[in-house]
Order: sequence, then C-alpha cells, then structure tokens
Amino acid sequence: MLPVKTQIIERQEVTPPTGRPCEYRSRRRQCGISIHYRFGYHTAMPRDSATAIPTDELLKAYRLGYFPMARSRDEAEVVWVLPDERGVLMLGDARAPKRLVRSLKSEPFEIRINTAFANVIAACAEQTHRRPDTWINDQIIEVYTELHFQGRAHSVECWRDGELVGGLYGIAMGAAFCGESMFSQETNASKIALLHLIARLKIGGFHFIDAQFFNEHLVQFGQVAMLDADYQVALEKALRACADFNAAPNQLETTRVVQSITQTS
Repeated sequence: MLPVKTQIIERQEVTPPTGRPCEYRSRRRQCGISIHYRFGYHTAMPRDSATAIPTDELLKAYRLGYFPMARSRDEAEVVWVLPDERGVLMLGDARAPKRLVRSLKSEPFEIRINTAFANVIAACAEQTHRRPDTWINDQIIEVYTELHFQGRAHSVECWRDGELVGGLYGIAMGAAFCGESMFSQETNASKIALLHLIARLKIGGFHFIDAQFFNEHLVQFGQVAMLDADYQVALEKALRACADFNAAPNQLETTRVVQSITQTS
C-alpha cells in the first residue's frame, strides 16, 4: 500500500501541484515532459513490454520530484507519486548513533560499490515473511538496472564471506542522490551501507539524500521532514550543481567514513 500522503498522477502529463512557483512550471517545459498516463498508470513508449518505463522519462519525472511505485510486487504497472512531505537527509547535518559508529569501526563487512547492482535491487524487491509485499515490481527493476548500466544508478553493498548481506541503491542527479531502497540480512548491514553512502556523497560534493517519505527510523541519521515546496527549492539548487559519485575510491577507509559522519557543518 502507498502511504496516505501521496498524490497519484492521473492526467496526461506530469503537472506540478497547484500553487507551485512559476519557475517549476518553467522547468517542466524545459524538461519536455511527455510521460503519458491512464488512471494513474504509466502506459506509453514501450520498450521490452507494453508497460516499460523509458529511462529518460523517469529522469525527467525525478527532476520534478516525482517517482514511481508499484502497488504490489506482482503489479504490472506503476503509479507516480509526489509526497506532500518528504524525508530528506541534508549531508551537512548527517550523523549516526554512537553504537552504530562503534560497529562501523569494527569493520564487520566488506564494502563494495556497484559490483552487484542487480542482486541488490532483487534483494530489495524480495518478498519475505517480515515483508510480504513490496513496491518494487519487474518494471521498476528493469528501468533502474538500465540506469545503472548508464552510470546513473548506484549500489553500495555489504559483503561477508563472499556473500551479499546488505546494501542499498539510488540515482545520482546533479548534487542530489535519490535513495530508493535498502535491505539487510545481517545486523546493521543496511545502516553501515548508508554510512558509507553518506561519506561517499560528501566527498563527491552532493547536497542531500532524498529518502522520498519521512521515516522515523532515519531521524537518527539526520533526516528531516520537508514540505514539497521547500524540497523543490533544494532540488532546483542541487540540479544546477555538479557532484561526482565516483570521486571517492571504491575502497573507502573506515576512518574516513567515521570522520565524515562525526563532523557536521
């Protein structure tokens, strides 16, 4: 089920909410949005199937603050969502609980970058007894995997004894990182992946992580609730900036990650 505070698009193009400043309507025209919908579902511009999402249209939607979600893992189509309130982690304010920092220092996992993206997104989409359904369907897996091959979508992975045990993935756009999902099969695996992501993004000059919906669990890392109007201002600024996900080495030293987390602006 989608969170209650969402706006599902049912018009023939991505239209910003009423009352948004004119500059965002201008940005919509500049992006050349041509995503078509029927009853809230993406149905146009097929690639491998009638419901495939073209990567360029997905990126255009992201630049306006929209993102896709499936109603269930087995759903064939997606809805496009614009939250009234977002969960945003400004990297200058990022932090972590002391206990987690101690765990980070013990280096319980081998951290890898972009070596098993398909496995990470598959694990995030997996239905388990604790999570009987997810919002990641085959359509979403396909388009984000294609974005990964284009160098736009990235994974941070936790490995132990040669096995992938946790990680996360998301999209880099300008100086914004749109975090999509994470999974954990070992204690603190997804959290430590997040700490490595934060350090990497700071080194690369990113402004924030967009977690899409506000989540109390992420408050411990510095996430705040941000109204859509304020998010649009931050997004506009980030899209005009340059950042580099690969500025940090693939094997980032733990001491540098700790320093990045414990020093705030």
